[in-house]
Amino acid sequence: MSSLKAREGEAAFNVPGAGKPCKTWYKVYGTLPHPHNTPLVVLHGGPGSTHEYLDILSELTRLFDVPVILYDQLGNGRSTHLPEKNGDVDFWTVQLFVDEMHNLLNHLNIHDNYNVLGQSWGGMLASEFATRQPKGLGKLVIADSPASMELWVKAANELRKELPQEIQDALNKHEAADTTTDPEYIAATNEFYKRHLCRLDPMPQSLVDGLAWMEKDPTVYSTMNGPNEFYITGSLRTWNVIDRLHNIQATTLLINGRYDEAQDIVVEPFFQHIPKVRWIQFADSAHVPQLEETERFMQVVWAFLRG
Repeated sequence: MSSLKAREGEAAFNVPGAGKPCKTWYKVYGTLPHPHNTPLVVLHGGPGSTHEYLDILSELTRLFDVPVILYDQLGNGRSTHLPEKNGDVDFWTVQLFVDEMHNLLNHLNIHDNYNVLGQSWGGMLASEFATRQPKGLGKLVIADSPASMELWVKAANELRKELPQEIQDALNKHEAADTTTDPEYIAATNEFYKRHLCRLDPMPQSLVDGLAWMEKDPTVYSTMNGPNEFYITGSLRTWNVIDRLHNIQATTLLINGRYDEAQDIVVEPFFQHIPKVRWIQFADSAHVPQLEETERFMQVVWAFLRG
Protein backbone atom coordinates (compact mmCIF):
# COMPACT_ATOMS: atom_id res chain seq x y z
CA MET A 1 0.00 0.00 0.00
CA SER A 2 1.25 3.41 -0.89
CA SER A 3 2.07 5.98 1.79
CA LEU A 4 0.74 8.85 -0.30
CA LYS A 5 -0.74 11.78 1.52
CA ALA A 6 -4.42 12.37 0.93
CA ARG A 7 -6.66 15.35 1.38
CA GLU A 8 -9.90 14.64 3.23
CA GLY A 9 -13.05 16.70 3.31
CA GLU A 10 -16.82 16.75 3.59
CA ALA A 11 -19.41 17.88 1.06
CA ALA A 12 -22.71 19.14 2.43
CA PHE A 13 -25.53 17.17 0.80
CA ASN A 14 -29.10 18.44 0.95
CA VAL A 15 -31.34 15.38 1.19
CA PRO A 16 -35.09 16.03 1.26
CA GLY A 17 -36.68 13.69 3.74
CA ALA A 18 -33.54 13.02 5.74
CA GLY A 19 -34.73 15.14 8.61
CA LYS A 20 -31.25 16.43 9.38
CA PRO A 21 -28.21 17.93 7.61
CA CYS A 22 -26.22 15.37 5.65
CA LYS A 23 -22.65 15.21 4.45
CA THR A 24 -20.52 13.05 2.17
CA TRP A 25 -17.00 12.33 3.41
CA TYR A 26 -14.32 12.06 0.72
CA LYS A 27 -10.60 11.56 0.23
CA VAL A 28 -8.49 12.88 -2.66
CA TYR A 29 -5.15 11.42 -3.73
CA GLY A 30 -3.10 13.57 -6.06
CA THR A 31 -3.63 17.05 -7.44
CA LEU A 32 -6.96 18.68 -8.28
CA PRO A 33 -7.14 20.19 -10.78
CA HIS A 34 -4.44 18.20 -12.57
CA PRO A 35 -2.68 19.72 -15.59
CA HIS A 36 -2.81 16.49 -17.63
CA ASN A 37 -4.62 13.57 -16.04
CA THR A 38 -8.38 13.29 -15.61
CA PRO A 39 -9.50 12.53 -12.04
CA LEU A 40 -10.94 9.10 -11.31
CA VAL A 41 -13.99 8.98 -9.03
CA VAL A 42 -14.30 5.60 -7.29
CA LEU A 43 -17.64 4.16 -6.19
CA HIS A 44 -17.60 1.48 -3.52
CA GLY A 45 -19.88 -1.52 -3.22
CA GLY A 46 -22.55 -2.68 -0.85
CA PRO A 47 -24.73 -0.75 -1.08
CA GLY A 48 -23.76 0.34 2.38
CA SER A 49 -20.09 -0.61 2.42
CA THR A 50 -17.27 1.96 2.62
CA HIS A 51 -14.21 3.07 0.68
CA GLU A 52 -11.46 1.22 2.58
CA TYR A 53 -11.15 -1.87 0.36
CA LEU A 54 -10.73 0.43 -2.67
CA ASP A 55 -8.07 2.60 -1.07
CA ILE A 56 -5.54 0.45 -2.95
CA LEU A 57 -6.52 2.43 -6.06
CA SER A 58 -4.29 5.19 -4.72
CA GLU A 59 -1.62 3.12 -6.49
CA LEU A 60 -2.87 4.76 -9.68
CA THR A 61 -1.79 8.07 -8.17
CA ARG A 62 1.56 6.78 -6.96
CA LEU A 63 2.43 4.98 -10.19
CA PHE A 64 0.78 7.12 -12.87
CA ASP A 65 -0.11 10.44 -11.21
CA VAL A 66 -3.85 9.92 -11.68
CA PRO A 67 -5.93 11.93 -9.18
CA VAL A 68 -8.14 9.44 -7.33
CA ILE A 69 -11.25 10.40 -5.38
CA LEU A 70 -12.79 7.96 -2.90
CA TYR A 71 -15.83 8.61 -0.75
CA ASP A 72 -18.16 6.92 1.68
CA GLN A 73 -21.68 6.93 0.29
CA LEU A 74 -24.45 8.34 2.46
CA GLY A 75 -25.46 6.00 5.27
CA ASN A 76 -22.14 4.56 6.38
CA GLY A 77 -18.47 5.10 7.10
CA ARG A 78 -17.55 8.70 7.78
CA SER A 79 -20.56 10.10 5.94
CA THR A 80 -23.89 10.78 7.63
CA HIS A 81 -25.58 7.73 9.14
CA LEU A 82 -29.37 7.46 9.06
CA PRO A 83 -30.30 4.34 11.05
CA GLU A 84 -33.75 5.78 11.58
CA LYS A 85 -34.31 5.17 7.84
CA ASN A 86 -33.69 1.42 8.12
CA GLY A 87 -36.20 -0.37 5.91
CA ASP A 88 -37.36 2.82 4.18
CA VAL A 89 -37.25 1.78 0.53
CA ASP A 90 -38.70 5.10 -0.58
CA PHE A 91 -35.71 6.91 0.92
CA TRP A 92 -32.85 4.57 -0.05
CA THR A 93 -33.08 4.69 -3.84
CA VAL A 94 -30.64 4.53 -6.72
CA GLN A 95 -31.53 8.14 -7.53
CA LEU A 96 -30.41 9.24 -4.05
CA PHE A 97 -26.91 7.96 -4.77
CA VAL A 98 -26.88 9.39 -8.29
CA ASP A 99 -27.75 12.77 -6.74
CA GLU A 100 -24.96 12.33 -4.21
CA MET A 101 -22.47 11.77 -7.05
CA HIS A 102 -23.53 14.96 -8.82
CA ASN A 103 -23.28 16.84 -5.54
CA LEU A 104 -19.75 15.62 -4.89
CA LEU A 105 -18.60 16.35 -8.45
CA ASN A 106 -19.90 19.89 -8.11
CA HIS A 107 -18.33 20.29 -4.67
CA LEU A 108 -14.93 19.24 -6.05
CA ASN A 109 -15.44 21.41 -9.15
CA ILE A 110 -14.69 18.52 -11.53
CA HIS A 111 -18.10 18.01 -13.13
CA ASP A 112 -16.75 19.09 -16.51
CA ASN A 113 -14.07 16.37 -16.73
CA TYR A 114 -13.81 13.10 -14.78
CA ASN A 115 -13.71 9.32 -15.15
CA VAL A 116 -15.62 6.85 -12.97
CA LEU A 117 -14.74 3.41 -11.61
CA GLY A 118 -17.52 1.55 -9.83
CA GLN A 119 -17.00 -1.77 -8.06
CA SER A 120 -19.82 -4.26 -7.37
CA TRP A 121 -22.83 -2.12 -6.32
CA GLY A 122 -20.61 0.82 -7.28
CA GLY A 123 -20.60 -0.47 -10.85
CA MET A 124 -24.38 -0.76 -10.80
CA LEU A 125 -24.53 2.84 -9.61
CA ALA A 126 -21.97 3.90 -12.22
CA SER A 127 -24.02 2.30 -14.99
CA GLU A 128 -27.18 4.05 -13.79
CA PHE A 129 -25.28 7.33 -13.66
CA ALA A 130 -23.86 6.84 -17.16
CA THR A 131 -27.20 5.98 -18.76
CA ARG A 132 -28.32 9.50 -17.86
CA GLN A 133 -25.46 10.85 -20.04
CA PRO A 134 -24.08 13.23 -17.42
CA LYS A 135 -21.90 16.10 -18.50
CA GLY A 136 -18.16 15.67 -18.12
CA LEU A 137 -18.04 11.86 -17.93
CA GLY A 138 -15.06 10.62 -19.90
CA LYS A 139 -14.40 6.92 -19.35
CA LEU A 140 -16.24 4.35 -17.29
CA VAL A 141 -14.97 1.23 -15.51
CA ILE A 142 -17.57 -1.27 -14.30
CA ALA A 143 -15.86 -3.83 -12.08
CA ASP A 144 -17.44 -7.02 -10.70
CA SER A 145 -21.00 -5.81 -11.25
CA PRO A 146 -24.25 -7.26 -12.54
CA ALA A 147 -26.50 -5.72 -15.18
CA SER A 148 -29.52 -7.19 -13.40
CA MET A 149 -30.15 -8.67 -9.97
CA GLU A 150 -32.16 -11.51 -11.49
CA LEU A 151 -28.98 -12.63 -13.27
CA TRP A 152 -26.95 -12.07 -10.09
CA VAL A 153 -29.20 -14.39 -8.10
CA LYS A 154 -29.17 -16.95 -10.90
CA ALA A 155 -25.37 -16.97 -10.90
CA ALA A 156 -25.22 -17.12 -7.10
CA ASN A 157 -27.55 -20.10 -7.03
CA GLU A 158 -25.28 -21.96 -9.44
CA LEU A 159 -22.25 -21.16 -7.29
CA ARG A 160 -24.10 -22.33 -4.18
CA LYS A 161 -24.59 -25.74 -5.78
CA GLU A 162 -20.80 -26.14 -5.81
CA LEU A 163 -20.53 -25.70 -2.03
CA PRO A 164 -20.24 -28.75 0.26
CA GLN A 165 -23.68 -30.19 0.92
CA GLU A 166 -23.62 -29.38 4.64
CA ILE A 167 -22.95 -25.72 3.80
CA GLN A 168 -25.82 -25.66 1.33
CA ASP A 169 -28.10 -27.27 3.91
CA ALA A 170 -27.21 -24.65 6.53
CA LEU A 171 -27.90 -21.80 4.12
CA ASN A 172 -31.22 -23.24 3.00
CA LYS A 173 -32.36 -24.05 6.54
CA HIS A 174 -31.77 -20.58 7.94
CA GLU A 175 -33.13 -18.75 4.91
CA ALA A 176 -36.34 -20.77 5.16
CA ALA A 177 -36.57 -20.03 8.89
CA ASP A 178 -35.59 -16.36 8.50
CA THR A 179 -32.72 -16.87 10.95
CA THR A 180 -29.98 -15.33 8.83
CA THR A 181 -28.24 -13.81 11.86
CA ASP A 182 -27.62 -17.28 13.33
CA PRO A 183 -23.88 -18.04 13.74
CA GLU A 184 -24.26 -21.24 11.70
CA TYR A 185 -25.68 -19.25 8.78
CA ILE A 186 -22.95 -16.62 9.04
CA ALA A 187 -20.28 -19.33 9.07
CA ALA A 188 -21.83 -20.91 5.96
CA THR A 189 -21.95 -17.50 4.28
CA ASN A 190 -18.25 -17.04 4.98
CA GLU A 191 -17.53 -20.32 3.17
CA PHE A 192 -19.16 -18.83 0.08
CA TYR A 193 -17.17 -15.62 0.53
CA LYS A 194 -13.86 -17.52 0.73
CA ARG A 195 -14.55 -18.90 -2.72
CA HIS A 196 -16.30 -16.04 -4.49
CA LEU A 197 -15.74 -12.77 -2.61
CA CYS A 198 -12.00 -12.90 -1.94
CA ARG A 199 -9.69 -15.87 -2.35
CA LEU A 200 -6.84 -14.38 -0.34
CA ASP A 201 -6.22 -16.00 3.04
CA PRO A 202 -6.21 -14.17 5.33
CA MET A 203 -8.69 -11.70 3.90
CA PRO A 204 -7.06 -8.25 3.47
CA GLN A 205 -7.70 -5.95 6.41
CA SER A 206 -9.17 -3.28 4.14
CA LEU A 207 -11.91 -5.68 3.05
CA VAL A 208 -12.48 -6.83 6.63
CA ASP A 209 -12.92 -3.18 7.59
CA GLY A 210 -15.50 -2.58 4.87
CA LEU A 211 -17.52 -5.61 5.94
CA ALA A 212 -17.26 -4.49 9.57
CA TRP A 213 -18.85 -1.15 8.72
CA MET A 214 -21.84 -2.95 7.23
CA GLU A 215 -22.16 -5.09 10.33
CA LYS A 216 -21.94 -2.02 12.55
CA ASP A 217 -24.59 -0.12 10.57
CA PRO A 218 -26.53 -2.42 8.20
CA THR A 219 -29.16 0.21 7.37
CA VAL A 220 -28.42 0.66 3.66
CA TYR A 221 -27.28 -2.90 2.95
CA SER A 222 -30.24 -4.60 4.62
CA THR A 223 -32.76 -2.20 3.07
CA MET A 224 -31.48 -2.31 -0.49
CA ASN A 225 -29.73 -5.68 -0.68
CA GLY A 226 -30.50 -8.11 2.13
CA PRO A 227 -28.56 -10.27 4.60
CA ASN A 228 -25.65 -11.15 2.29
CA GLU A 229 -24.25 -11.21 -1.25
CA PHE A 230 -26.38 -14.09 -2.52
CA TYR A 231 -29.68 -13.92 -0.62
CA ILE A 232 -31.28 -10.77 -2.00
CA THR A 233 -34.39 -9.61 -0.17
CA GLY A 234 -34.04 -5.81 -0.43
CA SER A 235 -35.35 -3.22 -2.83
CA LEU A 236 -32.66 -3.97 -5.43
CA ARG A 237 -33.93 -7.52 -5.94
CA THR A 238 -35.77 -6.45 -9.13
CA TRP A 239 -33.14 -3.95 -10.32
CA ASN A 240 -32.26 -4.15 -14.01
CA VAL A 241 -30.41 -1.64 -16.21
CA ILE A 242 -30.17 -3.74 -19.39
CA ASP A 243 -32.80 -1.90 -21.42
CA ARG A 244 -31.00 1.43 -20.82
CA LEU A 245 -27.40 0.42 -21.45
CA HIS A 246 -27.52 1.59 -25.06
CA ASN A 247 -27.71 5.14 -23.66
CA ILE A 248 -24.19 4.95 -22.24
CA GLN A 249 -21.97 7.14 -24.40
CA ALA A 250 -18.77 6.75 -22.37
CA THR A 251 -16.12 4.28 -23.51
CA THR A 252 -16.41 1.48 -20.96
CA LEU A 253 -14.13 -1.18 -19.48
CA LEU A 254 -15.74 -4.24 -17.89
CA ILE A 255 -13.84 -6.27 -15.29
CA ASN A 256 -14.63 -9.47 -13.46
CA GLY A 257 -12.76 -12.37 -11.87
CA ARG A 258 -12.84 -15.99 -12.93
CA TYR A 259 -14.25 -16.99 -9.53
CA ASP A 260 -16.30 -13.82 -9.10
CA GLU A 261 -19.81 -13.61 -7.68
CA ALA A 262 -20.21 -11.48 -10.81
CA GLN A 263 -20.03 -14.46 -13.15
CA ASP A 264 -19.89 -13.94 -16.90
CA ILE A 265 -23.67 -14.20 -17.33
CA VAL A 266 -24.20 -11.10 -15.16
CA VAL A 267 -21.55 -9.06 -17.01
CA GLU A 268 -22.44 -10.12 -20.54
CA PRO A 269 -25.39 -7.71 -21.01
CA PHE A 270 -23.04 -4.77 -20.44
CA PHE A 271 -20.83 -6.13 -23.21
CA GLN A 272 -23.75 -6.71 -25.55
CA HIS A 273 -25.49 -3.36 -25.13
CA ILE A 274 -22.94 -0.64 -24.29
CA PRO A 275 -21.83 0.79 -27.65
CA LYS A 276 -18.11 1.31 -26.88
CA VAL A 277 -16.95 -1.44 -24.55
CA ARG A 278 -14.18 -3.90 -23.78
CA TRP A 279 -14.05 -6.72 -21.21
CA ILE A 280 -11.10 -8.12 -19.27
CA GLN A 281 -11.27 -11.06 -16.86
CA PHE A 282 -8.78 -11.73 -14.06
CA ALA A 283 -7.92 -15.42 -13.99
CA ASP A 284 -6.83 -15.64 -10.35
CA SER A 285 -9.48 -13.42 -8.77
CA ALA A 286 -12.92 -13.61 -7.27
CA HIS A 287 -14.85 -10.39 -6.52
CA VAL A 288 -12.00 -8.03 -5.61
CA PRO A 289 -9.26 -8.26 -8.28
CA GLN A 290 -7.87 -4.90 -7.14
CA LEU A 291 -6.76 -6.78 -4.01
CA GLU A 292 -6.22 -10.25 -5.45
CA GLU A 293 -4.21 -9.23 -8.54
CA THR A 294 -3.24 -5.68 -7.66
CA GLU A 295 -0.35 -5.13 -10.06
CA ARG A 296 -2.22 -6.35 -13.13
CA PHE A 297 -5.36 -4.48 -12.09
CA MET A 298 -3.50 -1.16 -11.95
CA GLN A 299 -1.84 -1.77 -15.31
CA VAL A 300 -5.14 -2.71 -16.97
CA VAL A 301 -7.02 0.29 -15.59
CA TRP A 302 -4.23 2.72 -16.43
CA ALA A 303 -3.90 1.39 -19.98
CA PHE A 304 -7.63 1.93 -20.44
CA LEU A 305 -7.70 5.41 -18.91
CA ARG A 306 -4.77 6.69 -20.95
CA GLY A 307 -5.79 4.99 -24.22
